[in-house]
Amino acid sequence: MKRFYIVLGVVAVAGVVVVGLALRGGGGTPVSEPVDLGEIGNDALLELAQGAVYGNPDAPITIMEFGDYQCGWCAYFGLSVKPLVDMTYIEDGQAKLVFHDFPLSQHPHAFLAARAARCAGDQDRYFEYHDEIFRTQRDWSVMQSTAGHFKDLADDLGLDARAFDACLDSDAHADLVTANLTLGMRLGVDQTPTVFVHDGQNSRRLAGAEFADIQAAIEALQSGNQ
Repeated sequence: MKRFYIVLGVVAVAGVVVVGLALRGGGGTPVSEPVDLGEIGNDALLELAQGAVYGNPDAPITIMEFGDYQCGWCAYFGLSVKPLVDMTYIEDGQAKLVFHDFPLSQHPHAFLAARAARCAGDQDRYFEYHDEIFRTQRDWSVMQSTAGHFKDLADDLGLDARAFDACLDSDAHADLVTANLTLGMRLGVDQTPTVFVHDGQNSRRLAGAEFADIQAAIEALQSGNQ
């Protein structure tokens, strides 16, 4: 259990830095499943598994979400719960949200969706794109091929289409998304959304979190009643 909290605390620091991995060899075929990271140790994993940060990176409370873009409950969380959390805790700097990709194997388009969001993040539009993926989830989830839809979303948001398409039609961010998935597994994540609310010292794990659950966890941490 002690190791769990140490890992979680390190992730909270690492998640502050949102990085874009270098675009590698776009062959026109979007990578849509996890890649082999080899026997990666915890230190290397934590360096690679970067979360997307929403809010003030220095906020004292971290809401760490492991989510799947093809998960219906994750869409509910992203579109209905996150705005309440934003208004109540993020806007005034009490907390920040750190989103980690956790594409489930039963969702064939979740990995590519996660990569698409990272490609949008390269143009500093991660969470705008994140919201659009969830808003259109029912449309693209039933498609046989989703790359065209994800490119259309980027175009609708006014992103640089050439840069976005080149990113998506490659293996860019495939190792980052895979690292996030691996990190979640090592932390015992087995469903989405899974949320950890912590202050660097103490943590609460919430599965399928509602706003009231997050509110209770934050208030407990702030009051010292862990």
